Amino acid sequence: MSTNLRPLAERVDAPTVAPIPQGTDLTWRALTTGDVAALARLVDAVETADAAPYRSAPEELTEHLEDPALDLTLDTLGGWDDDGVLRAWAFVDQPAGDTTVVRAFLSGGVDPLWRGRGIGRQVLAWSMARGRQRIVATGKEVPARLGVFVDDTAAGTIALLTAGGLTPIRYYSEMRRSLEGDLPVTTPADGITVLPWSTDVDERARLAHNEAFADHWGSEPQTPEQWSKGRAMFAPTWSFVAVDEASGEVAGYLVSGRYEQDWPIAGYSSGYTELLGVRRAWRGRGVASDLLLAAMLAYRADGIQYAELGVDTENPSGAHGLYARLGYEVFHGTTLRTIEL
Repeated sequence: MSTNLRPLAERVDAPTVAPIPQGTDLTWRALTTGDVAALARLVDAVETADAAPYRSAPEELTEHLEDPALDLTLDTLGGWDDDGVLRAWAFVDQPAGDTTVVRAFLSGGVDPLWRGRGIGRQVLAWSMARGRQRIVATGKEVPARLGVFVDDTAAGTIALLTAGGLTPIRYYSEMRRSLEGDLPVTTPADGITVLPWSTDVDERARLAHNEAFADHWGSEPQTPEQWSKGRAMFAPTWSFVAVDEASGEVAGYLVSGRYEQDWPIAGYSSGYTELLGVRRAWRGRGVASDLLLAAMLAYRADGIQYAELGVDTENPSGAHGLYARLGYEVFHGTTLRTIEL
């Protein structure tokens, strides 16, 4: 901990109560697992209006609402109109494994038909207040951060976040490459075998991930519980581990997702590389290229047209350049906006 930091509670200044929006013509309450259908409709409307190149599946929303780390009563909010239609929502997530920076991630939205009434501003105020509460509750005397990931196409949300004091701190690119024709020619990494994903390597892959991303900005260790989250769209037959033949250690890993709900929006089918990491001792040997090629071959074998992935534009491992050399091209961007505490 930096000796220059003031106490966490003093820096973060969490309110006793997160302010419920007022004067909005909406009735506010916490979300429940029974709200998935209503939430899915609203999220789809927001993603459509914001020209997002993806759609959130009901399975993903269900998984989020059923996350034991999310206290539905305190960490979620929904606003319903007089006809019982959900018009606004918010989530506040705080990753349990945070050690060097304790973070609260805010997400939510307002029905496009109800925008321009000041609802978004109040929902953001509630989210930020609850985020501060969650940060203070960790008791971790380290730097803290309120963060929101926003699509570069979501002009209204960007304006709202700017007015709320959240400023850009990191930029991310979504990249893709066609799987038609010849795939990249790579030199296999010496002494490395790429194996299909299996349950018996899952924990070793988590530990490899924590090590591989220890030098990446904004990355914090993932607990076993965190590692097992976000699996609603997990594609194990498209996921791989790179194993050192001499030691048997996991040198790298690639986790893929199958987001079929995105395909009609994009106009093509795709396999998405969720996570790709190589431990420091094995970098510079072509392990990442081997894993990416294995994924491309698996995608194409299932008739998939494109390989996609996301990357921090300032990734210290040079990942952006690697992807470009393998034929990936940028097609979308997102930005992390934060308030540093």
